[in-house]
Amino acid sequence: MINAVKNTLMKTARSARRYYRYRKYFPAYYRKCALRPVDDRKVLFLEMRFKKLSNSFDCLYRALEESGDYDLVTCHIEFNFIRGKEYTRRCLDFIEEVATARYVILDEASLILSCLPLRKETKVINLWHACGAFKKWGRSTVDKFFGSDAGELDRYPNYSNLDLVTVSSPEVVWAYEEAMNLPSGIVSPIGVSRTDFFFDPDHMAKSREKIFSLMPQARDKKVILYAPTFRGHVSSAKAPDEIDYVRFMEELSDEYVMVIKHHPFCRELPVIDERAAEFARDLTREAEIDELLCCADLCISDYSSLVFEYSLFEKPMIFYAYDLDDYCDWRGFYYDYSEFTPGPVVKSQDRLLEEIEKAGKEPDVERIREFRQRFMAACDGRSTERIMEWMKEH
Repeated sequence: MINAVKNTLMKTARSARRYYRYRKYFPAYYRKCALRPVDDRKVLFLEMRFKKLSNSFDCLYRALEESGDYDLVTCHIEFNFIRGKEYTRRCLDFIEEVATARYVILDEASLILSCLPLRKETKVINLWHACGAFKKWGRSTVDKFFGSDAGELDRYPNYSNLDLVTVSSPEVVWAYEEAMNLPSGIVSPIGVSRTDFFFDPDHMAKSREKIFSLMPQARDKKVILYAPTFRGHVSSAKAPDEIDYVRFMEELSDEYVMVIKHHPFCRELPVIDERAAEFARDLTREAEIDELLCCADLCISDYSSLVFEYSLFEKPMIFYAYDLDDYCDWRGFYYDYSEFTPGPVVKSQDRLLEEIEKAGKEPDVERIREFRQRFMAACDGRSTERIMEWMKEH
């Protein structure tokens, strides 16, 4: 009884603290900071999760920097990774910066940005951190274990104040409008900036050389990229550990090496048996996913949106969905999973090994091309250029 009362009081206190912070304190602080004029050259990059700008920002950041027309500022919140006074301090630093910014660029949900009464001169562009529309998120997950309560999303929206959301194809506009609860016209299929790298021969060559320097044995063999998404909630993300790398080495090492890239939310990574060290290497901390995609001859994933980007290479994919039924109940998908995937769906290591052998001999390129055209039609190497054109027009 005492514990139940205590838990209720703590929950009430947290709710009151959240209401005060996002509905009162932060908006009031913004109004105070917004008494200063907007700086027409100022572009503020908001990184919600990580200590450095994610690769979703790279192409646009470099293009704006090279143009010489803008002053670039970055803010790092590290949401879900820091708490207390440090979190509040970073939010206030961000609010001071956004109060005079002409443009704000982000690639994530942001309750902090959404709670502010932004002035009309400030334009907000959400590049998003993924292509296509695969697993559900945002407003689309209100009926799933992964999702939030609809009433809570109404009180504390994550996707307010957006003027432009860039997506990879007209096919997926509806999904973003649903997930972000946005009216028609904000989500625009002008392409995803980060994919411009895949049309840059110099970037491709540098990426391959970087991976070969990290794993020299990959130079003379085909590269399998295993890149699964995380399991669970963002704050407690876990990496899947359902591959016996020693067995895969015994069956595949004459022709292949395997590189592993876990989701950046995963703090603890599975340990690879040292007997497979010459065959399998976890490069999660050493390499970006776009660099690894440039080197892969075959991609194994599960529910990750990176398969949209990999379709640009028109190389084979296998979907290792050993927990498909549970994952579907947990989060759900925008399209029927088995019909949607541009490659075989397998649930066991036996089948995975069989499909790797088939993919090396008979890749279904036409199926991948159809997938690419449907979900990546706007990604042609000029996405960043179109985003900068939008900025000049607005």
